[in-house]
Amino acid sequence: MPIKTVFPKPGVAILLLLHTVFIALNSLTVQAQNRKKLTDNQLLDTVQKRTFQYFWQGADPVSGMAHERIHMDGVYPENDKNTIATGASGFGVMVILVGMERHFITRKQGTERFKKIVGFLEKADRFHGAYAHWMLPDGKSKAFGKTDNGGDLVETSFLMQGLLCVRQYYANGNSEEKQLAARIDKIWKGVDYNWYRQGGKNVLYWHWSPQYNWIENFPVQGYNECLILYVLAASSPTHTIPASVYHEGWARSGGIETNIKPYGYLITLKHNVVGETVGPLFWAHYSYLGLNPKGLKDEYADYWLNNRNTTLINRAYCIQDPKKYTGYGENCWGLTASYSVNGYAAHAPNVKDDLGVIAPTAAISSYPYTPKESMQVIRYLYEGLGDKVWGEYGFYDAFSETANWYPKKYLGIDQGPEIVMIENGRTGLLWKLFMSCPEVKSGLKKLGFSSPNIN
Repeated sequence: MPIKTVFPKPGVAILLLLHTVFIALNSLTVQAQNRKKLTDNQLLDTVQKRTFQYFWQGADPVSGMAHERIHMDGVYPENDKNTIATGASGFGVMVILVGMERHFITRKQGTERFKKIVGFLEKADRFHGAYAHWMLPDGKSKAFGKTDNGGDLVETSFLMQGLLCVRQYYANGNSEEKQLAARIDKIWKGVDYNWYRQGGKNVLYWHWSPQYNWIENFPVQGYNECLILYVLAASSPTHTIPASVYHEGWARSGGIETNIKPYGYLITLKHNVVGETVGPLFWAHYSYLGLNPKGLKDEYADYWLNNRNTTLINRAYCIQDPKKYTGYGENCWGLTASYSVNGYAAHAPNVKDDLGVIAPTAAISSYPYTPKESMQVIRYLYEGLGDKVWGEYGFYDAFSETANWYPKKYLGIDQGPEIVMIENGRTGLLWKLFMSCPEVKSGLKKLGFSSPNIN
């Protein structure tokens, strides 16, 4: 006997559909209301904990290092899903310290992860002590560009900044932890900063390749994100540089100095490329994840003032919004290097480099400099834009309300500073650890810096 199929009457089907839609909308309303109930501290906890997972669950399972990028759709046009990023991994080890201190993981779990990372770094390709920009899970370098397949001294310095924080964290630990700190110390002392002067020149060079030698020929001169490179080079107990390399190379024999006031905010460091304004906001973040800018001064700048003013200029530009993009304002600002509508771009507060793309890391990682203003942005992103910009590993890398563009993609080098700088704004954890390094104190003094943290 045939089975008789019974369909609901059209009226019933419509009622069922409306009921389902009502439940979904009600659920979204409840979620939105719950989001708005969070205090500032609860919201900061939420952002840190969720973003932490990029470097924990999302880390390379073999090495424990940070992936260059994670795309939630699983599509990787450059076939780089398993690519490890040296600089992002330096930020990542600092993130793990935050996770331990905030009890996202146990101290034992963090220590085991660090042992995995250090074991990987001990065996990975090195080029006069420097690591490549990108690596593969087997420790081999992966070319960042055709002739850039060797040492990257800048990315290595971001990594060393983080590892030194880990070393200091474990300096007075148990025997297992002290042994880990000693292994990190050996890696740090193996970086031959002096080699990267290309035969004794008074400037440091970004790259060296065993196949292409110095063909990249990229002298690192200020001002950009690379101050930490010179600080660590001067601090190295094994391969240090004289102060003249900093003053003639990085500071360009005084050419780094300027005196401008975009939007009324004083800037005394001449930012590369951008002219009479400031660069992308990551220039105020990467070197200062461990290097504490509070009270840090030399003959060229007051670094706290410079970084805070750089942030306020960026914010003021977005509030003015000269290109009339949708969404820009007090609740939504922050231009930095990130994904963009047409590929990767270094967004900055000037008409040429403003493409209508906001990167959450810009304002979030500026939290120590502008806590109130950054908090406004965090709330807007979390409560206002919600799941458009919020996912498994925290806020996605970038978006454009003008272009209705909300890609579900992450970049490790943007995620890391969010957690670290929020923590520095809250407790100063990473600043305290890095500035406690005796060789860093000596290196800063050698270069002519003053700071209440090195006296």
